[in-house]
Amino acid sequence: MAITVSALHVYPVKGLKALDPAEARLTERGLEHDRRYMVVDASGEFLSQRVAPRMATVWTDIDGADLTLSAPDLDPVGLPLEPVSGERMRVRVWRSDCDAIAPSRAADRWLSGYLGLECRLVYMPDSTRRASNPEYAPGKIVSFADGYACLATSESSLADLNARLVAKGHRALPMNRFRPSLVLEGAPAYEEDGWKEIAVGEAVFGAAKPCGRCQVTTTDQATGEVLGPEPLATLGTYREHPEFGIMFGMNWAVLKTGVIRIGDPVEVRK
Repeated sequence: MAITVSALHVYPVKGLKALDPAEARLTERGLEHDRRYMVVDASGEFLSQRVAPRMATVWTDIDGADLTLSAPDLDPVGLPLEPVSGERMRVRVWRSDCDAIAPSRAADRWLSGYLGLECRLVYMPDSTRRASNPEYAPGKIVSFADGYACLATSESSLADLNARLVAKGHRALPMNRFRPSLVLEGAPAYEEDGWKEIAVGEAVFGAAKPCGRCQVTTTDQATGEVLGPEPLATLGTYREHPEFGIMFGMNWAVLKTGVIRIGDPVEVRK
């Protein structure tokens, strides 16, 4: 069976809701506009759904050169999609320290009020070159994503997990629990673990490492409610790796940029 792209997801702000375009341009950092914004605390440390699960309930929208954030019972707030000025800050994502700008005090106040904690919204300018983990993606850069340009998951892998969940009396879960960049259909479950290089549309990816999953997968992406321990409890019975942890999906580095569209064939080259 042919392998194709069944969905694309772009997260303009790390930890907030995704956009679901029919096509997206792959840049050297990942899908265009993906995670170029990030929410940080007063010290510049990144915030995620691990500590602020309500982030899952903030919508993002792109209209031309504008980015808009909206949430239940609040008026939306807008800011530039690609700001050229703002307060310079040094921010931290896991073990990476890098330069960013905070372009909108209005957006800072809006997010702080909705999330119930003091925070800032920062942007990664083009001048910032944040490196991926050189052990798995040497010489590659990334946005504010956890560590790699793109995460791909497969529908068959989710179907296998959901069959196990349902057999245990749990409900099936949507793919958004895993917050992928690309969703693929047509490959056997978990076959993506062994791929080394794939061509998708005009783009080419090189494998970085399997994605070790965290507690964000236990958060309902529609409500922000933390429901755990699933799916981690079930995945841990058959998908735990001594190096990567509980695995679901594959992280990829960019070998060639270009446009990717839903329906594009996926060529497994190695």
